[in-house]
Amino acid sequence: MYRHTLIALAVTVTATGAFAASNHDTHWGYTGHGAPEQWGSLAAEFGTCSAGKSQSPVDIVATVDGQLPALSPNYRPSEVTVVNNGHTIQVDYADSANTLSVGGKEYTLKQFHFHVPSENKIKGKQFPMEAHFVHADAEGNLAVVGVLYENGRENAKLAPIWKVMPKKEGSVKLRQTFNAADLLPSNLDYYRFSGSLTTPPCSEGVAWMVLKNYDHISAKQAARFQAVIGSHNNRPVQPLNARIVVE
Repeated sequence: MYRHTLIALAVTVTATGAFAASNHDTHWGYTGHGAPEQWGSLAAEFGTCSAGKSQSPVDIVATVDGQLPALSPNYRPSEVTVVNNGHTIQVDYADSANTLSVGGKEYTLKQFHFHVPSENKIKGKQFPMEAHFVHADAEGNLAVVGVLYENGRENAKLAPIWKVMPKKEGSVKLRQTFNAADLLPSNLDYYRFSGSLTTPPCSEGVAWMVLKNYDHISAKQAARFQAVIGSHNNRPVQPLNARIVVE
């Protein structure tokens, strides 16, 4: 299965900090001709998907201890739009009220979305689902916070999104405000590495922070997501090459 529209992660950042999709005419997806192993050959601007040396996701196996700065999210109840873009369910923000501070830098939360099963792995373990919180700073540098989900009871915090997720490509505005902070664990310890977008054009230079503490999702919730998006929307893990994962 592959669709016509690009996920909002496959973007460039404009001078205003907004995300602009790249190449709406290129078809890509997760199976068949447009599957991940083919992305690099689908369009010239997708070449980094195959030629890049710092690609995401990764399998976090070996790490080094480091003095990582604390993550300080400043998320608040906000108006959001839930989007089915043909590749995932994504929650978009229209303003810059939600921010993340780390290491003296401030990033604005642009959107978050989901992958089933997880894209990143921990020592070979794949998880039923992963959420990516995508941020950009004033210069357009991207930082992604990953939250992994284990099998468990129904996750009530996800319910407002799951209730309204469009079954076809399209969007719906949540009637109530939504606080992304509700989706983060209380302990924000994390693994950090330099990586890329996990969708075309696979641009590198993305700061990745995968949280070490997990959330949970029920099998029913995962199945509902798959009924809308497909059996899977995850890119396979990529070679770590010379990169170091710090914790």
